[in-house]
Amino acid sequence: MVKQTRAHVARLDLDKRQSAVLGGQAHTARALWNLLHELTTFRQGRLASLKECDAAIRQGRHEIEWMGQLPAQAAQAVLKTYRQAWANFFNPDHPAKRPTLKGRFRSRMAVDVPQARDLQITRINRRWGAVNLPKVGRVRFRWTKDLPGVTKGGPSGRITGARLVKQAHGWNIVFRTEPLVSAPVPHTGPKAGMDRGITVPLALSNGEHLRHGPWLTSGQSERLLRLERKSARQRATREKGNPVSNRERRTYDQIARLRATAKRRAVDWQHQTTTDLARRFSVIVVEDLKITNMMASASGTVQEPGVNVAQKRGLNRSIAGQAWGRTVELLTYKTAGRGGLVAKVRPHGTSQECHRCHTTTPGSRETQSRFACKNLACGWIGNADTNAARNQLHRYNSAAGWAVTGRGDSGIPGPVKRQASCPTVSPAPALRAAA
Repeated sequence: MVKQTRAHVARLDLDKRQSAVLGGQAHTARALWNLLHELTTFRQGRLASLKECDAAIRQGRHEIEWMGQLPAQAAQAVLKTYRQAWANFFNPDHPAKRPTLKGRFRSRMAVDVPQARDLQITRINRRWGAVNLPKVGRVRFRWTKDLPGVTKGGPSGRITGARLVKQAHGWNIVFRTEPLVSAPVPHTGPKAGMDRGITVPLALSNGEHLRHGPWLTSGQSERLLRLERKSARQRATREKGNPVSNRERRTYDQIARLRATAKRRAVDWQHQTTTDLARRFSVIVVEDLKITNMMASASGTVQEPGVNVAQKRGLNRSIAGQAWGRTVELLTYKTAGRGGLVAKVRPHGTSQECHRCHTTTPGSRETQSRFACKNLACGWIGNADTNAARNQLHRYNSAAGWAVTGRGDSGIPGPVKRQASCPTVSPAPALRAAA
């Protein structure tokens, strides 16, 4: 048996009193974070020690009334998270930025329950379960999946903790679970290259195109547009320095709920699609895209203004809407749990190179969807996205591109040049093991 680390999100069914209590705890946790940040940055010379911060929290809980509404374990979790944020910032291999103060409206409201011993999770019926929350009481949550170690017929394992997070549609509980599953056997299915795009979200090397419809209905899209225009008018008429009115705040909440609906539908499609791909294929090859660099602003500077800024802004929104990184993250753990592998290869030139003759001829990419090889000895004509996916699969099979590990590290030392000038390299250890 193998122990995995998984998270399960469920919707809480709260009344007004319980929602108000959780809101107060979340604001207290945010204020405690800010107090710890002030205590740490006030010294200007060194970070406050863990012992000093813990003593300050204990003293504050006794002397300040509103700090007492946050459970002691949740307060310790805030301290632990804050210390870890600094550790991530000082780690050169971690992309985390410097910890900052958390704003009242821009930060996500959350309360941590570090220990699961007091949750006392039970299943009420087919649709609902119940859980004990500190200083809130017994609360129902939507039962959509059997949790490990809760029901007799459920999976083996245990629940290690939970986190209460407020979303646009209400409060959710995120269970931290450690299920025990059988060790995966090597997947015997075929390999596939997968090209990520905008017009065609996912194109496979076998010719399949995985598409989805709009995340919002026509009525919801029209309502979202009206609300966005309304919020723009409210923001324009508000004098600079004045706080946001209740009506403007209500408009923002309505916009957030519609956008959250679109995101939930997108995540649901990604989960279903990646689960199907992980079941069918043993190896899925994707490009090692630097998505953050691809979405860099084109506005430029005052001395050198950018070109086609509006078009680039729209392209960035489309890339963000497809959530390419989340697709790969979901595929990574799902394929690993089924004995498969997600491999990343060099992305340069996959859209311009012909997968049949492996030459790059100017003008071969005629349109977004049509690829016609201009090499007279080849002349292959087909879909451009399928051609790119086949190039990715070829680079994995021949080890022409570098192999990237799960942490984004290159499996081949030294720089790798582009296209035909790239020397043939031996497969990385990860590729040899998967071959």
